[in-house]
Amino acid sequence: MDLQLWIWLMIGLTFSLYIGIAIWSKAGSTNEFYVAGTGVSPIANGMATAADWMSAASFISMAGLISFMGYDGSVYLMGWTGGYVLLALLLAPYLRKFGKFTVPDFIGDRYYSDTARLVAVFCALIISFTYVAGQMRGVGLVFSRYLEVDINTGVVIGMAIVLFYAVLGGMKGITYTQVAQYCVLIFAFMVPAIFISIQMTGNPIPQIGFGSQGTDGVYLLEKLDGLSRELGFH
Repeated sequence: MDLQLWIWLMIGLTFSLYIGIAIWSKAGSTNEFYVAGTGVSPIANGMATAADWMSAASFISMAGLISFMGYDGSVYLMGWTGGYVLLALLLAPYLRKFGKFTVPDFIGDRYYSDTARLVAVFCALIISFTYVAGQMRGVGLVFSRYLEVDINTGVVIGMAIVLFYAVLGGMKGITYTQVAQYCVLIFAFMVPAIFISIQMTGNPIPQIGFGSQGTDGVYLLEKLDGLSRELGFH
């Protein structure tokens, strides 16, 4: 079996998994559709949130920014990381406590103001469109590469799959597909980092390996910097 057939097989299995999760977790009420019936465990919620963070925005864009801008590009990392923390601390718990389904509903009722509700709607739309545009571009790039189709077709394929499990499963389906995505992404992030650290420093913990010296007495981080410069990056 050639490489392209293996790629189609793996992508087909992944899509089948997501669709299967959506069918299994099909929303049966408004409460399940919007807030997953408030029955998702904290660990699963944390995994789903982490998967959202580790999506195309960081998996593709962050790598590109740091490659072409040097470590100055990592400053963008603080934007959505800080945003997730603020959202988790200042909005999410109270949204659930108030029994509301959307942030604008919560803001409007919390501050007794339709103006505040409209501002929240405007902010949610701007942020959502910006985020989705980046995500869909990333999806198009990945699919155009691995499915050997043009980028627009890749975007359409990705949107169709997301639309299917979002409409069928609602927030419940989305949460559990994100949990599955987390398992895939954390594996893809950690395995190369761990084995590079072991091979070059003998230390299985990448964070410690970065500051460790190899057999030639050169620090791993210094080697990686030199490799980036050799490849033409800053």
